[in-house]
Amino acid sequence: MDEFVIQTHGLTKRYKNVVAVDDLSLEIRQGRVYGLLGPNGSGKTTTMGLLLGLLTPTSGTFRLFGSAHGHEESLRRVGAIIENPSFYPYLSGFQNLRYFQMISGGRSKEELEILIDRVGLAGRGDDQFHTYSLGMKQRLGIAYALLGDPDIVFLDEPTNGLDPEGMIEVRELIKGLGDGNRTVLLSSHLLHEVEQVCDSVTIISKGRLIVQGEVSQLVATVGSEQVRTKTTDNSKALQTLSALEWVEGISIHEDSLLVTASIKRSAELTAALADAGVFVAEMMPVRTSLEEYFLEVTGHGEEGSL
Repeated sequence: MDEFVIQTHGLTKRYKNVVAVDDLSLEIRQGRVYGLLGPNGSGKTTTMGLLLGLLTPTSGTFRLFGSAHGHEESLRRVGAIIENPSFYPYLSGFQNLRYFQMISGGRSKEELEILIDRVGLAGRGDDQFHTYSLGMKQRLGIAYALLGDPDIVFLDEPTNGLDPEGMIEVRELIKGLGDGNRTVLLSSHLLHEVEQVCDSVTIISKGRLIVQGEVSQLVATVGSEQVRTKTTDNSKALQTLSALEWVEGISIHEDSLLVTASIKRSAELTAALADAGVFVAEMMPVRTSLEEYFLEVTGHGEEGSL
């Protein structure tokens, strides 16, 4: 089913003289992992708070599953973990989930066992929460967000503060959450994490929408196309390709040539090299990263994060 499960129109939140979310209009389809991307303080958490009914918009509207904001039945189909997960430190992971399950009217212990296994906490479900590593706490938070098998899951900075191993574990978990009809909205300031997990992204800055679209399509619009090639004689290849009018630039990087030219002209590159007695061992397009795209559309950023 290809329908919008989240829609906002002119969504705005002001705190006195501070505009946290500014005239934000989004459309998010069912059954994907979406990234809500922006610098710290850009309005990501505030946007999630508005969609969850935790905050009241100053102006504008939003719909979940086609229902106007705040509709109780719609919110029952949503799971979320906002900022750092908070649990009772001296209850086990299982007991914490059981407590929140019963508050929401659930009773199935089997559901909890399945969730604990799914998030990679099998064998640690009976351990007290305060003994968990940060990565384990984040995974328990995701299990909490999945209670009741929600159709939309909000995850606010789920890899924040994790070591590389913890990031990988949580990343692989999130990738599988968008299977089927479930929609995942993931906020993050870590560009490389979003690129590896999300199908589509929404980039916001200072509370305003900059761009929304599929990651692959967005990065394809940036700058010149580049081709990386390895040849039997890189020096001669450099001289040969530099003479072609449609090659915009060329440089040697370690044992490869980086050629600025359309990937559609790869056959012509190969033919020109062959005519010069140079043979191609490898040729592939160079993919623009999400970080490069972000810098292109915003004009600022930091390496690896925002």
